[in-house]
Amino acid sequence: MIEPESLEKLGREIQGRVSADRSLLEELRSQMRALRGATRRIQPRATTAISLVATDGGDNQIQFDPFLIQLVRVVDSSNNEYCLEAITPTTDVEVLSRSQFDESGVPLTPLGELMAYLGVRDLPALSHMIRPPRDGRPISPSWVATYRSLVEWSILFKIIRSKDFATDTLIVFDGLLRSKLFAESHFTKMMAGIREAIEQKRKDQRRRIYLVGIAKHSAVLIRYRLAMALEGVLNCDYPAYVEIPPWIERATYSWREWAPGEEEAGDRESASIRFVAGKLFFVKFGSGRHDPIWPVDVFEPQANEAQTILGFLLADAVEGFPIAHYPRCLQKAHENAALVDFDFEVMQDQVFAGLRSILGDMSPILDSFRLQDADPSRRRYG
Repeated sequence: MIEPESLEKLGREIQGRVSADRSLLEELRSQMRALRGATRRIQPRATTAISLVATDGGDNQIQFDPFLIQLVRVVDSSNNEYCLEAITPTTDVEVLSRSQFDESGVPLTPLGELMAYLGVRDLPALSHMIRPPRDGRPISPSWVATYRSLVEWSILFKIIRSKDFATDTLIVFDGLLRSKLFAESHFTKMMAGIREAIEQKRKDQRRRIYLVGIAKHSAVLIRYRLAMALEGVLNCDYPAYVEIPPWIERATYSWREWAPGEEEAGDRESASIRFVAGKLFFVKFGSGRHDPIWPVDVFEPQANEAQTILGFLLADAVEGFPIAHYPRCLQKAHENAALVDFDFEVMQDQVFAGLRSILGDMSPILDSFRLQDADPSRRRYG
C-alpha cells in the first residue's frame, strides 16, 4: 500500500506531467473538431449477415494437460463448422504443412487452398511467425495462435470464392481487415483474390457480397476517445458513423504498413507489402449519446458504399444480445465457437483417455491427480 506521503508526491508528479502535456490533448481535440461536420446518420437496411469466428485459445485451456493441446475450430453464425483440429506447440511444422495437401499436391483444407493460390507449400513460407525449432531452443507456443488466425483467414477466403450466395450478403469478420501474420506480399495477394471473387459474383450471379471487419479495440479509438467526447463527435441521439482520415491513423501507428495511405514514390517493395485491406470508420449503432463506439473496417474497394454497408450492419446490431448495439451475427458465431459445459468436458475426457493409453500401469495415478485442486490459491477469495 502506498504511504500517504508517497501518494501526495505521486499526485503532484502526475499533475505536473498532465499540465506539461496539455498541448497534446489540445492537438487531439483540434484534429477531432474537424470530424464533427463529417458525422453521418445510419439508416438500417435489411440483408443476410453472416460471421465466422475461431475459438479463442484462452477459452479452451484444458486441466492436467502437459502437452498444452490447443483446438483450432472455426464456425459461423449458422453453426456451420469449417475446421476442427488439435495441435500443440511441439507439433511438427513440416508435418502440419504437408497435411494441408494430399500426396499429389491437391489441397485438402481451406488453408491448403489458400497456400496453393499464393504459391507456397509450407507454413514458414506463408508466415514469418511460424518457424520450426532450431538449436534445441525452447519452442514458443505463440505460433499456435498465428496458425489459428491463418486458418480463419483461409476460411474467409474460401467462403467468398467458392460459396454460392442465395441473396446479397454481408460478411462480418472478427477483427479489423488487416494482418501482419503473412510473409512478403501474401496478404495483399489474398485480399486481391477476395476482391476478384466479389466482382465475379456480382457479374455472374448478380449477388452483392460485402465485407467488413469489426474490432473491440483500436489504438486509434483509444488515443482519440477523450478528444471525441470533449468535441462531441458521435455524441448524437441516433446511430451514426464518421470516416477516419488516413493521416489520423498514420499519426497513431508506429508502422507505416499498418495504416492506409500512399506509398512512397518509387518504393515498389513497400507498395506490394501492405497489411491493410480496410477503410476505418468509427461507428455508433445505438441511439443514446453515450452508447459504445466501435472501430469498423470496410473492405477498401467497397469504401464508397459505406453508408449501405453500415446500414446492413446496423440492422444486425439492433438485435445484438447479450452485448447491446453490437452485431448479433458476430455474437452468435462466438457462442457457437466457444467450447463450454458438456463439449468442454468431452474434450477434457479425450485428453485423459490419451494420457491413460500412454501411462499404462501408472494410469490409476491420473485418477487421484484429477481430484486434486489445480489452484488452491483460489481459497483466499472464499
